[in-house]
Amino acid sequence: MKAKLNAYLLAVVAIVLFALSSCRKENTADFAPQSPGLSSKSMTAPEPVTAATFKVIGYMPSWEGDVNAVQYSKLTHINYAFLIPNTNGSLQALDNASKFQSLVTTAHNNGVKVMISVGGGGGGDAFHTIVASSGTRTAFVNNMVSFCNQYNCDGVDVDWEFPSAGTEASNFLTMMQQLATAMHNSGRLCTIAVISTGATYITSGMFTALDWLNIMDYDDNNFQHSTYQSAVDCLDYWSGRGLPVEKTILGVPFYARDSRYDYSTANYNVILSMGGSPNSDTFQTYGYNGIPTITAKTNLAFSRGIGGMMIWELAGDATGANSLLSAIHNAIISQGNGGNGGGAPIGQVITLKGFNGEYVSGENGTQAMNCNRATAQDWEKFTVVDAGGGKISLRSMGKYVSSENGTQAITCNRTAIGDWEKFDWITTADGKVTLRGNNGKFISSENGTQPMTCNRTTASGWEAFGVNQ
Repeated sequence: MKAKLNAYLLAVVAIVLFALSSCRKENTADFAPQSPGLSSKSMTAPEPVTAATFKVIGYMPSWEGDVNAVQYSKLTHINYAFLIPNTNGSLQALDNASKFQSLVTTAHNNGVKVMISVGGGGGGDAFHTIVASSGTRTAFVNNMVSFCNQYNCDGVDVDWEFPSAGTEASNFLTMMQQLATAMHNSGRLCTIAVISTGATYITSGMFTALDWLNIMDYDDNNFQHSTYQSAVDCLDYWSGRGLPVEKTILGVPFYARDSRYDYSTANYNVILSMGGSPNSDTFQTYGYNGIPTITAKTNLAFSRGIGGMMIWELAGDATGANSLLSAIHNAIISQGNGGNGGGAPIGQVITLKGFNGEYVSGENGTQAMNCNRATAQDWEKFTVVDAGGGKISLRSMGKYVSSENGTQAITCNRTAIGDWEKFDWITTADGKVTLRGNNGKFISSENGTQPMTCNRTTASGWEAFGVNQ
């Protein structure tokens, strides 16, 4: 996503940048602003963004960062950078493959998806040749499918910097449509990284084909290269292009730019070690994003209702109270999206009393759940389990409660925790709790008159429960 450079080896800046080129935006004549006529595109209104749907995507480069130091509970996806293609559609050997394998295993164990990012800076130059013919496009797609099968990863993120507008952009769309179809057919994801504004090489067909676009809102200049205003501007640009909000991912930097040298960078944690403040955006000749700006950008993402945020890159983060990833996570919690920060009694056995004064029953997993018990026996007791990522699960009689994705009455018959068995625990002003499923909808007691559901877009009386009352 950006060139990684040791700021202390200024004499070899050019060499290091070439070796470690990545997802960095560059200004070229091809990327003049798009005509305003595209702003008239109409899109179906999406569900409001929630903690259940908000994505937090972190890039991890092959050359730095510790797999075991990642805060997996605060991420939904990790993109490993970079896999380099050849002009014939084949793939070069993956750098630090053992690290990638360890990342996939560890992330999956923590409920986080891992994608492979292909290209990056100069690493995507082969795409000029690949997209030009159907044969090399097909070869590339087939090789990506084989790669994902080999490494058990969850999809492909293409970072080509950059195709030219016109014929090459059209060929790029054709390749990405083919790749997206192949990924989706195997239950995987397909995304691209794009510049913040003026991306005429991205045609509107990409919006339909892809799962989302990672917008690189950084490297705008050599100092304060990623301001709050630049985030506003890039979201305005992509909204005007017709990109659906749920496919809009705002990128933020975990690194600084040095105003003295072209493309000279230092990680955020390095800036702090030099004496920089986590609550500032500048230190000496360096411009970066501190905790207040990262928090403001996260709040902006929620106010715009976009799909999530992306980070270049995880190795740049600090630890403890100075962590920028933690700042993103805390801002998500503060938006009223619950999570363990909402006071969930992890590990405790609880009862849930509905609006009708009766208790929720798991029904021993033999039928849909109800809220119609006058007293709480074994079937009406639930253990609150930490499901990771700020979410909880409820277990009764050895089985987990499932939202059934809101398509039918909820049950308590799952032997393992999947997405449908994860909930946001949201404490109300009067001390009750509401439970929001992975579909962004709330569990309802249905006032005890019929089996319980998870299909309410807002929470009121029937969607609030007393705990241990």
